[in-house]
Amino acid sequence: MLDKKSLKYELISRTIDQFMTMDLTGVGLIKGLYESTIKHQDGYMCMTAAEMIVDTCQKDRGPALIATGFPEGGGVPETDGLVGAAMLARALFLSLGIETLIVTDADWEPAVKAACLGAGLAPMSLPESGIIETIDFIRPVYIKTVPKQWDSCHQISDELLEVTKPRILFAIERPGMNKKGIYYGLGGRVLDDLVGDLDYLFRKGKEKGIPFIAFGDGGNELGMGVIKDELPRFSPKAADCGCPCHGGIGSETAADILIAANVSNWGVTGVVAALAALLENPTILHEPELEIRSIDQCTTAGAVDGMTMGTEAAVDGISALEWGGLIRALRGTVLRTLGFTVDWRGHSGDWRQLK
Repeated sequence: MLDKKSLKYELISRTIDQFMTMDLTGVGLIKGLYESTIKHQDGYMCMTAAEMIVDTCQKDRGPALIATGFPEGGGVPETDGLVGAAMLARALFLSLGIETLIVTDADWEPAVKAACLGAGLAPMSLPESGIIETIDFIRPVYIKTVPKQWDSCHQISDELLEVTKPRILFAIERPGMNKKGIYYGLGGRVLDDLVGDLDYLFRKGKEKGIPFIAFGDGGNELGMGVIKDELPRFSPKAADCGCPCHGGIGSETAADILIAANVSNWGVTGVVAALAALLENPTILHEPELEIRSIDQCTTAGAVDGMTMGTEAAVDGISALEWGGLIRALRGTVLRTLGFTVDWRGHSGDWRQLK
């Protein structure tokens, strides 16, 4: 385990967060999102999340639950969120042996399965019993779908919390309800008919004291209520969505830890990198080719890029190949900071100790 008091911990935690704040998409929100987030959270964003994951999951038995899926035109899901859920599920299994349950809308199940297959996982439906048991010799991930009808979605949510008993909750690029009880897109588009009400699941989970980590890149995602008061200062539609409710697009439900990144999937990569560093296990942080494959298979199954709205292998306008370069750069930086370096003689180890 990486020593929290070490220089290495400080360097790697700061570097990962700096990667998260690069304005890769050119949208211009990330500076305000990050500055607002760190006002409400102690420590480095991604490493604090990794520490919560390790502390929680070593203490209690049970699966992780990830909610994801954001609708674009016609209700088609975007790649942001779905691929992140698959990569996080992989990291949780390889790092701590945790099985993951991904919850999404019923019509998005094929794209979620495809993303998981691309990430090297074996997707399967949640057993009727709702009880997840260990399966040897595969890397499983379970999928449970919910309907758009909110009453039925609430019933399934109650059953999941009662029977499956998740030990930790994640929301990745999932619409978050505003203070008037309405779901919005970043530009003020009403999404109520396009998504199941999974805010309900997370509110009930918070009542039960289940730790909740959220990933968002706009302020309208589930869990971003952490910064709801600051959001109108820099997000045009946060003060007034332009609809009759006048409630703004900002999410009301607040996570215990918020990861504000330029792209939600990129925030997942940051937490996976922090988890790999914290446990000093490079295997946890995937090679870029794996995420490229996950993006490609996800779009083949019908998901779209959230910027172009085309079934292109991209996330928020960033092509899968460019995405691979970003992961390669972050992965290389993490490994070097951990001490995976080679000196002029071919000796390997921490550069501070090589002479």
